[in-house]
Amino acid sequence: MVTFPQGLRLLLLYSASFFFFPFLGPFLNSLRAATQPYLQHVCGETTGLGERPWKVSDARLVLEDGSIWKAKSFGATGTQVGEVVFNTSLTGYQEILTDPSYAGQFVLMTNPHIGNTGVNFEDEESRQCFLAGLVIRSLSVSTSNWRCTETLGDYLGKRNIMDDVDTRALTRRLREDGSLIGVLSTEESKSDQQLLEMARSWDIVGVDLISGVTCQSPYDWVEKTGNEWEFNTNGRQGESFNVVAYDFGVKYNILRRLKSYGCNITVVPSTWPASETLKMKPDGILFSNGPGDPSAVPYAVETVKELIGKVPIFGICMGHQLLGQALGGKTFKMKFGHHGGNHPVRNILNGQVEISSQNHNYAVDPASLPEGVEVTHINLNDGSCAGLAFPAKNIMSLQYHPEASPGPHDADPVFGEFVEMMRRVKGHA
Repeated sequence: MVTFPQGLRLLLLYSASFFFFPFLGPFLNSLRAATQPYLQHVCGETTGLGERPWKVSDARLVLEDGSIWKAKSFGATGTQVGEVVFNTSLTGYQEILTDPSYAGQFVLMTNPHIGNTGVNFEDEESRQCFLAGLVIRSLSVSTSNWRCTETLGDYLGKRNIMDDVDTRALTRRLREDGSLIGVLSTEESKSDQQLLEMARSWDIVGVDLISGVTCQSPYDWVEKTGNEWEFNTNGRQGESFNVVAYDFGVKYNILRRLKSYGCNITVVPSTWPASETLKMKPDGILFSNGPGDPSAVPYAVETVKELIGKVPIFGICMGHQLLGQALGGKTFKMKFGHHGGNHPVRNILNGQVEISSQNHNYAVDPASLPEGVEVTHINLNDGSCAGLAFPAKNIMSLQYHPEASPGPHDADPVFGEFVEMMRRVKGHA
């Protein structure tokens, strides 16, 4: 039996149909125009048609374990190295892109469809995208949201993004082996072996990533949560408190929530001396979230030590880890960290369970903490420490993000607890 290539079969079918059913001519001409790209793909140069009208794989993600993942690139071209982590959030990709805590990392979204709501200026969490790249299954070709001002593809025009990746298989690899160093490249001149050597020669452990995301000089923060987005007005008594916020990679919504709770906020760089902070006579101090390894920033740990016991302190994420070290405890790198908006946490103080937004690869070892320091929150997925308190020193901290935007908002009342602690200390001064 004689067989023909699939593309040639389509051509023969078209010709035969036109011969036997001439009245179908207009329809078949339309069919030919519609199938022309496919004929070009399967028949190549024999059809005399031009280049393929769709994008082909032009990028590689090479992991330190030797695996190579082919993909299509959008945005910037070139070669970038970073740690690959996965995020299980269904929404909030713009907040993830602009979260400074992702500096030095490729973020793989487990939700397969990304970009359908576009982007807008109001949802930015910092002044720029700090992550090394974004890895997704499918980039939406259209947007549908009344707040959209730009498509995700256009927004990432100067940033690395790759799609058409088997993100499910890649996520399973990361869950089994832990976070892996990878190199994302669109450069054909670099061999797979060269990219593999780059991945194996780079390490995120011990790298000071905070210095690349912090502000350069102090500034006052004045913006509250917008009225249309305000969801919690409980416990507001009209008082104001002066807070100094150390910027280790602070997210804008942390500052907005503090401002909404009545705080006057001065943001200072990560290297701001403790002595200068005390001269500002704050009612409280915030140590913010930030990227990387807390052990890589001993200068920040020393600053925290100098301020403990002087004024009420609230630590979030990196700030929580720095407090753990400053109090004498130890931190450790987790297998693949916590990244997502659906992590259950039990508040030991009231027995309630909060659904939380988390983004960290390091955690505090509770067994290493000194007497008097209490574990206040536990991650119910793995039992890791998710919150601390040292009542004798007026210290509280959370490993996750109580300001979470676009949510969940279960932990938002913790800002009120910080305000109440400042009110209590101020009243006894």
